Amino acid sequence: MTESSASRLLALRCASQAMLDGRDEAALRRQSHPELSPLLWHVGHVFFVEHYWLAERVFGDRSVTDRWRGLYFPEECQKHTRSIRLPDPAAMRTWTDQVAALNDHYWARAAQHPHALLERGYLHAFICQHYAQHLETMRLVVAQLDLADDPTVATLDTPDDVRRERVHIPGHTMQIGSAGIDAYDNEKPAHERTVEAFDVAPGPVSNAEWLGFMRDGGYDRHELWDDDGWRWRCLDRVEHPQHWRPVDDGWQIAWHDSRTPIAEAPVHGIGWYEARAFARYAGARLPAEHEWEAAARSEHLNATGQVWEWCDSAFKPYPGFTAFPYDGYSKPWFDGHHYVTRGSSVHTETEVKRPGFRNFYPPTHRHIFAGVRLAW
Repeated sequence: MTESSASRLLALRCASQAMLDGRDEAALRRQSHPELSPLLWHVGHVFFVEHYWLAERVFGDRSVTDRWRGLYFPEECQKHTRSIRLPDPAAMRTWTDQVAALNDHYWARAAQHPHALLERGYLHAFICQHYAQHLETMRLVVAQLDLADDPTVATLDTPDDVRRERVHIPGHTMQIGSAGIDAYDNEKPAHERTVEAFDVAPGPVSNAEWLGFMRDGGYDRHELWDDDGWRWRCLDRVEHPQHWRPVDDGWQIAWHDSRTPIAEAPVHGIGWYEARAFARYAGARLPAEHEWEAAARSEHLNATGQVWEWCDSAFKPYPGFTAFPYDGYSKPWFDGHHYVTRGSSVHTETEVKRPGFRNFYPPTHRHIFAGVRLAW
């Protein structure tokens, strides 16, 4: 492990521990959303996972992991049961410091230890990405905690028509996916794909445009919705993005970047069903994920990195897919019920910001920082 990579790992560890700052124990233990674990669990989990792959899988040391696997392996502990089993914040800080010290010991030994997981720096990249992804998830937890308590809000009361700007992407053949050592199994193998000509919006849909959709009855027009989406919308009484609250003649919107006027900021807090309904309303569609990647690699997309962007593609394996380093990262989600988001959000760490990275969620997930970009 190089000095710079060791420094980055330390920074990710510190950022994870810092998620415990500024909140009382009740908030750190709270499950702020049914799909999110408590902050306290996430902090313990990322240090545990680093230790599991390094100490147990590479060096065979189970002295720490055997005690904690029942709590920190997600498949062995349901989200709603985690809070009561967690140590208090002070004990968590002490424990994570101790585990980090053990991990540093094993990283030092790894330079002279032959193991397939260590080749070309794979495990280090894998661990850094795991910290990075959970940091973004922890920021989602914070957003939900703030939404329930005392969010910082901006008010939106003026709708806007859907913007009609388009960028034309000519038909061509290109490489899709990632070949780097840091790529996850679902990004591999990199392969050629023919991209038919299409148009794409240069920027994501704004809050003001979404308000126009709402004022025009978008949530009440069955013809705009998939049948499954319409049933979900009616059953859950979905009428606006997840973090919007009605006030007088407008909406209060919890937002994360006060530098951007709220009307111009990309809408988020919407699921795949909502994104599809809006696209139909706009006389457009969502981009397929290979189209999104083609436009991103040709540098035709503006305002990326603010919200993840829903694609019209179910999460599926690429031709020649091989699960690595374990079956459970991607394979369980090739079920036809998870859909791809591409890009990144303001909460995404650098390790995840690459054109080939594939995020994926059920179509009803709205607590994520995902929005929509139109295609034709």
